[in-house]
Amino acid sequence: MKKVIYIFLVLISTIAFAQNNTLFEQGNALYNTGNFTEAIKKYEAILGNEKHSAQLYYNLANANYKLNNIAPSIYYYEKALQLSPNDKDIQNNLAFAKNMTIDAIDIVPEVGFSKVFKNITNTMSYDRWAMASVVLIILFVLLFLIYYFSYTSVKKRLAFMGSLASVFLAFIALAFAFHKYNLVQLDKPAIVFAQESQVKTEPNLRSEIAFKLHEGTKVQVLDTVNSWKKIKLTDGKTGWIPDEDIKLLGNF
Repeated sequence: MKKVIYIFLVLISTIAFAQNNTLFEQGNALYNTGNFTEAIKKYEAILGNEKHSAQLYYNLANANYKLNNIAPSIYYYEKALQLSPNDKDIQNNLAFAKNMTIDAIDIVPEVGFSKVFKNITNTMSYDRWAMASVVLIILFVLLFLIYYFSYTSVKKRLAFMGSLASVFLAFIALAFAFHKYNLVQLDKPAIVFAQESQVKTEPNLRSEIAFKLHEGTKVQVLDTVNSWKKIKLTDGKTGWIPDEDIKLLGNF
């Protein structure tokens, strides 16, 4: 019975893969003939099957860019970049798409220790920092055992100093792991999809307008109250925007 179920699941997966591959090829053919609207439908059908890839999002973004769909093109380039952050083609096309946006928002640079700490934290994912911490703890145990069972003073001294360094570095790696995890949890980017959105000082329609945003602008979501999202811009400004005016990039 288990073999039958396994064969059935493999068959279903094979059919789904073949279907998605066919849709992708059809989308590419439509794109190459300039039928960008129909190409988007084919690509979106693949997303409907919960299939994600950098190439799929990249092609979907390109098709929207050809139709001057500012917000969708930036949104899908950003999604592609999440899956392939070092891809130069995605980075370049995203830069071109951002040139179509209206809002010119300054970026407040981080300085001093905060910048250095963040840069070091971002060199690895939080699970790799945690793994480094575990490896250093194991190294500490091994060096401590060498220290305990050694008879010569030189070996004892070296093993003792090494064990202290290992446990110290382990705690540092653990601190970076927690910091990276917090950065990931707090990172909730979104793209403005409304042609123009009035960002309020409070999460209600009666409050004053803090500023206005236009389609394609990237924001950070800080909080949610009912149908409102508190957002932050790269220049430090904050405000409340209606849920329906933005689309979270989110996870896969």
